[in-house]
Amino acid sequence: MTAVKSATPKEQLEVLKRGLVDLVSEADLLKKLEKSYSTGRPLVVKWGADPSRPDLHLGHAVVIEKMRQFQELGHDVHFLIGDFTAMIGDPTGKNETRPALTRDEVKENARTYARQIFKILDPAKTKTVYNSEWIDKLTPVDFIRLTSQYTVARMLERDDFSKRYKSGTAIALHEFLYPLVQGYDSVAMKSDVELGGTDQLFNLMVGRDLQKAAGQESQIVMTTPILEGLDGVQKMSKSLDNYIGFDDSPRDMFGKTMRISDPLMLRYYELVTDVSMAEISEMKKAMASGQANPRDFKVRLAKTVVTRFHGAAAGAAAVEEFERIFVNKGLPDEMPEKELPLQRLTGEIDIAALLKELDLCPSTSEARRLIEGGGLEIGGEKVRTVKASLALKAGSDVVIKAGKKKFLKLKVK
Repeated sequence: MTAVKSATPKEQLEVLKRGLVDLVSEADLLKKLEKSYSTGRPLVVKWGADPSRPDLHLGHAVVIEKMRQFQELGHDVHFLIGDFTAMIGDPTGKNETRPALTRDEVKENARTYARQIFKILDPAKTKTVYNSEWIDKLTPVDFIRLTSQYTVARMLERDDFSKRYKSGTAIALHEFLYPLVQGYDSVAMKSDVELGGTDQLFNLMVGRDLQKAAGQESQIVMTTPILEGLDGVQKMSKSLDNYIGFDDSPRDMFGKTMRISDPLMLRYYELVTDVSMAEISEMKKAMASGQANPRDFKVRLAKTVVTRFHGAAAGAAAVEEFERIFVNKGLPDEMPEKELPLQRLTGEIDIAALLKELDLCPSTSEARRLIEGGGLEIGGEKVRTVKASLALKAGSDVVIKAGKKKFLKLKVK
């Protein structure tokens, strides 16, 4: 369902409720939407991200999609780059004190964030702010006053702090500052709504408390699910290599999406696309009954993801290439190239060792399993023996296909 600016408050609410974990509270959000609708004043919607790593991935897109919905409904979307809070280090979900970043590291990462987020949001309708703009102006006395508004007991209500305290794991005092500073951001921005992942619920609720203490109307808190990575188990993370990055190439983005499981595919549809819940339900029924091939839905999802980040032409090209390679058994338009001298390829050679040398297999044992399983083609011909002779000539090119997805153009010198 695509949000439109002329939607009534109740229609807006239905759009915005999709895919949420927490909404504090639905009744208050409706009141704010009704007031906005009657007065013509858009809501100030805030989402903050600490530039602790240089890249955004599809897990971040879940909450950014919610921002886009607000944006299409005509509200003011503020992308807050937590350049100050990144130097504290968000302890959420950590079982030990997290090292803080330097200001230079934060600035470099922030530049990439500001560029990548506009692959989803409209830059002309997005206000980008940095919390150092107001946090740097606070005096030591201001910080002391800020800390006086929350107790240690309240801080220990946070699940991660509570677990660390009970286990005797160190909690540094500066970590208590993180939720306070994030909450103060809401005061400084006078936000009506704050978005975040469900693991940020405590921090977002602190913002409500601090706004109330400052005499402001408390913001609405909306949290989105944590998106599982390609493995379907762990949360999407670059460190776990189970991610689809905003800056991935169209081919990589398409290929990674095609790797996800069928049940997880439907969750991706719900959280990172505009496909209606009714249509997603029909997809599920069609797959369960055998009336539809899940691969067709997955191709559509992969095309949608590529189109979102690289444009319609790239999405169409990715589908065409997939069909050519995996359906019609063709070759990709581009593939890595390597050169080897003819003498290295003359006579009976160890094919397993060759695959390892060409980085097509991580080890000779895995290469042997690939060969014995019929997964190797050289020049379009299956190779089923580890020791083989290749009829090659100097100056010729030959395509090696290892498994379903690895291609290499071998240039014979």
